[in-house]
Amino acid sequence: MIAFAPMSPRRIGLAGLLLIALAVGGCGIVSTSPPEPTPADFSDLAIELTQHGIVIDNVVSGDAGCDDPVLIPTAIAMDASGMGQTKPVRIYLYVFRTSEVFERLRSTVDDCARSFVTDPETFESIDQSPYVLAGQGPWAPAFETALRDGLEVAAGNGG
Repeated sequence: MIAFAPMSPRRIGLAGLLLIALAVGGCGIVSTSPPEPTPADFSDLAIELTQHGIVIDNVVSGDAGCDDPVLIPTAIAMDASGMGQTKPVRIYLYVFRTSEVFERLRSTVDDCARSFVTDPETFESIDQSPYVLAGQGPWAPAFETALRDGLEVAAGNGG
């Protein structure tokens, strides 16, 4: 028969510290800085725009304003007004996964816009990676500023 000697309080304390050290070491390094903000999904982006005074209505996911099969899954069309834009305008939001995709596909938005713009002289667009917002203008200055500010906040680190 094997007999174990009782552990002294000091050994129990050392064993406890060893277990705590192993548990903490297994968790990795704990960061004390806040995480970088990532781009918002559409519902959070819409909240941000409304907090900037934009009224959104008639939202349609997958409406790119053109038949581009690459842009359709990224697109959300909506009517927007407010901030001096008394008559609602149809705007198209293109949400790209990352800044690399934004850079690669940005020019396709301008090609697509040819399908829905009636006056190229007053075409409006705002780029804020990973978003592009485009529509027929002219837009009221405060309306455009509110759109730009809302997109900037929602973009976080730009993807």
